[in-house]
Amino acid sequence: MSSAILLENVTKNFKDFTAVNDLSFEVKAGDVYGFLGPNGSGKSTTLRMIMALIKPTSGSIQLFGQSLQDKRDEIMRKIGCIIEKPDFYGYLSAKENMKLFARAHRLDYVDKQYDELFELVGLKGREKDKVKTFSHGMKQRLGLAQALIHNPELIILDEPNTGLDPQGIIDLRQLILVLNKERGKTILFSSHILSEVQEICNNMVVINKGKVVVQGGVNELLSHENLTVKLEAVNPLATAAALRQSKWANVMDKQDGNLFVFKMGKTEIPQMVDYLSQHQLGIERIDYRNQLEDYFLKITNA
Repeated sequence: MSSAILLENVTKNFKDFTAVNDLSFEVKAGDVYGFLGPNGSGKSTTLRMIMALIKPTSGSIQLFGQSLQDKRDEIMRKIGCIIEKPDFYGYLSAKENMKLFARAHRLDYVDKQYDELFELVGLKGREKDKVKTFSHGMKQRLGLAQALIHNPELIILDEPNTGLDPQGIIDLRQLILVLNKERGKTILFSSHILSEVQEICNNMVVINKGKVVVQGGVNELLSHENLTVKLEAVNPLATAAALRQSKWANVMDKQDGNLFVFKMGKTEIPQMVDYLSQHQLGIERIDYRNQLEDYFLKITNA
């Protein structure tokens, strides 16, 4: 499969501050690729470099197998994006705004094409309304229409769920999947929320402080085979004694008061709960995270 985005050893310095440090990753054509990291991790700086809004201090960026530095204009015609908050003329209607963008791309759109675009992003029936009357979620949808108007091969979305209500998040997720599965678009999806990436992406990279932490397939990185399981016991002394006599003694990572921490597969959790129940040992609370969730929580709270 061909490469849509390839970063090799990319660094970006702002005077004495290194925002991105020797960053390398590849997005294959046809991917829905998650670009994940806590706020301040260097995601937005990286996206600005990919969009040629700023230049890297060192390293190389290729899109569609071409150097961004050498083929900038040709490459940009194949990309649609929402970087930060979409901005429109509030006193114009949604359709009038889209006509301006079509003209900027030198497109001869007809009414039917505008209708199809508004239907795709869920704004059918609102195209004649002034943008200043739109909610934040509707403006996000209009931003997607703007990003799609020239039928790009690659769509870059920077925190597109920000400010959306739960239904808006679901609608956006479904639209991304339609664009990928039915229209063959490659999508780079930036977020600081792991669950968002988990829902829609097939591959991902996690960065922190401008460096790659981990990258790979979402299913592999979010495997349930090696979970961190935390159990709070009603009677910690009796629970500890019972667990020492069980097969879970070898997977218990630590005990801190009534809190027990284990490393185990998901299928073992109900077995352990049943074992404790048989010994009439109560559980106040139990939860689990996979390794990536556990690590991501640590760097987010750091």
